[in-house]
Amino acid sequence: MTIDLEADLNARDHTGLCWSFLDEATDPGLISPGAVIVVGDDDAAAVAEVVELQTIDTGTIVRFRLLPGSLDQYEALVDRLHLSA
Repeated sequence: MTIDLEADLNARDHTGLCWSFLDEATDPGLISPGAVIVVGDDDAAAVAEVVELQTIDTGTIVRFRLLPGSLDQYEALVDRLHLSA
């Protein structure tokens, strides 16, 4: 499994959303509002939707919303889609 955006899944900002910096992305080109990505680290990962990007003096903040379900559930969905194609 590849983590698209390294992030602390417990970190929330004033918006109530999880966040990380864009420079923590393995491929920043994947990170845009509406994108569905894998976030977290080697110990804990989840699927999330990118809500917004905000450029500040120290970099670009990525705000994201954790989606329900486990990575295993999303992987099973993708496998089913590949089998039916």
